[in-house]
Amino acid sequence: MSSLILAHSKRLLATGSSRLLALQGMKQSACSRLYHATAAAAMASPKAIENTEKFMLNTYARPALVLSHGKGSYVYDTTGREYLDFTAGIAVTALGHSHPEVAAVVADQATKLVHCSNLYHNEWAPTLAQRIVTATTEAYPQGTQGIYAKDDSGARVFFSNSGTEANEGALKFARKYGKHVVAAGQLGKAVSEAVHGDPNLKSGLVSFTGGFHGRSMGALSLTANPKYQKPFTPLIPGAVTARYNSIPEMSAFVDERTCGVIVEPIQGEGGIHAAHVDFMRALRRRCDQVGALLIYDEIQCGLGRSGHLWAHHMLPADCSPDIVTMAKPLANGIPIGAILVSPKVAEIIHTGDHGTTFGGNPLACRVGCTVLDHINTPEFLAHVNEAGEVLEREL
Repeated sequence: MSSLILAHSKRLLATGSSRLLALQGMKQSACSRLYHATAAAAMASPKAIENTEKFMLNTYARPALVLSHGKGSYVYDTTGREYLDFTAGIAVTALGHSHPEVAAVVADQATKLVHCSNLYHNEWAPTLAQRIVTATTEAYPQGTQGIYAKDDSGARVFFSNSGTEANEGALKFARKYGKHVVAAGQLGKAVSEAVHGDPNLKSGLVSFTGGFHGRSMGALSLTANPKYQKPFTPLIPGAVTARYNSIPEMSAFVDERTCGVIVEPIQGEGGIHAAHVDFMRALRRRCDQVGALLIYDEIQCGLGRSGHLWAHHMLPADCSPDIVTMAKPLANGIPIGAILVSPKVAEIIHTGDHGTTFGGNPLACRVGCTVLDHINTPEFLAHVNEAGEVLEREL
């Protein structure tokens, strides 16, 4: 199974849009053409680049070209030059640029209701939540634990605006769950009296080397890359990092004081690395032993990018997570993120425990419904697998 996951992990390079159309015709002179195209574009759009340098915070190193529009798998700069877009907005535009149905939904909803806050109901947030829960459980009928637990209340969804916000929410939920486990007396007999006596001690969070979970403080504390972390230390307390795919090291780091563990089933930040089945199985078992939540960050590897709706659907049922975080392609570029939580997590999150101003707005959620309906089809996922095979063979 682990070799199967590794093979599928290479399909992260592919999306459901037609990025393969020009692959066969690409030549080594493409780099030279891109260099000259960049120089020409910079000359044609000096004001935009000048204003970027003058008025925008300098946190990105961009090439000197200005994109003006896109269509399908291609983007165009202000000189009209065409580029085959393998970036996809950093794994976002799964349906391609200017998708006609997405554009129609955005235009229609913009004339009705874009935002109303979570002080009121809107029709599209619960619709998208229902579709996420239903699509997830129907695609993985073998699941019986975590988000797939056969419970009358079922899994629940919280909407955010981005992936890092989704992870921040998941970490908050894990912290509260740790307190709940202690207060409810659900810790094992082997757990120390200190933890039994102080719920705040069950607050540890574990992540893994090579992972990326975001740039906000909580997510950054669990993104073990000195380049990202060092300028902003000290980070949040209680966050530690174990070696990815190391069962002995994971077992030592995930202990009685751990409330949550966050991991990507397939990593994408520092190269494409798939979790081994034995590692994920041991991780699930260890979380159950110590009363910690298992969080799968599927912000980049989820929603069809592995050829399955979720990357963890390639794993056995005894690896199922308690929480799944998602974002990137969910609304094809309209900002949105979401946290899918198991029934046992949903039970301990109450009114006022978490919130958002823009998350769950009707515009993003309606677009999310359209995108999910496209991704979650046999034809779409089959095309992702086909594209992945071509890329793996040709690159």
